[in-house]
Amino acid sequence: MTLVSWNVNGVRSAERKGFIEWLMKSNYDVVGLQETKVSDHKILNHELRHPDGYEAYWHGAQEKKGYSGVAVFTKVKPRVVTTDFGASLLSGEGRVLELDFGEFIFLNIYFPNGKSGEPRLEYKLNFYREFLVYVKKLRASGRSVIFAGDVNTAHQAIDLARPKENEKISGFLPEERAWIDEVIASGFVDSFRHFSQEPSQYTWWDQKSHARDRNVGWRIDYFFISADLLPRLKRAFILSDVFGSDHCPVGIELR
Repeated sequence: MTLVSWNVNGVRSAERKGFIEWLMKSNYDVVGLQETKVSDHKILNHELRHPDGYEAYWHGAQEKKGYSGVAVFTKVKPRVVTTDFGASLLSGEGRVLELDFGEFIFLNIYFPNGKSGEPRLEYKLNFYREFLVYVKKLRASGRSVIFAGDVNTAHQAIDLARPKENEKISGFLPEERAWIDEVIASGFVDSFRHFSQEPSQYTWWDQKSHARDRNVGWRIDYFFISADLLPRLKRAFILSDVFGSDHCPVGIELR
């Protein structure tokens, strides 16, 4: 079973750049998208709204059009799909889709960006805290958990091309990185780093400076799995040769 995550930076833009062709050719089992920028998926054409061979689930930001948004296309029908987490930041801004596949729970998440100023940084950190509390409860109840998406933080110096220059920039702040430390301490595994300690492995590049041409990037897109799933983890990968967004897809394969 192969699961993939991709921040498409606008699903309609990605469609114009060959997203559907890529999806059909790749034939992955589960594909989670972030930053779809779609509030109401019903306005999309059928091929994009419900790709052939997949169950399709969408969650858009109702607070603001053309903002945030997540979607999951899956060949395996989930038992339950959740977008409402009650009085929680997880319920707002179209950021979280939870699919219960029985053997594990998969959460596709577009974590907030904190670069626009202190209020959004505080929102991001609060979102981080509430999310970790939530997945800890899932684990305490005995569930296996996979969560993936644009985390909007590079964990270690190896995860971005210019760590020194970005030490005071949101996305590489000590308090943001410490949250990823806490995720790992809570029993989750960074699937890519489980297999590879190679540098220069990035998932996002600044478009304005054409950073992708020089591979001056950040690894801010992740697949975290609960440690009980490690025996089933066959590989983790970054598809840096796939274009169509300022991010590239990442994925895992489970036995």
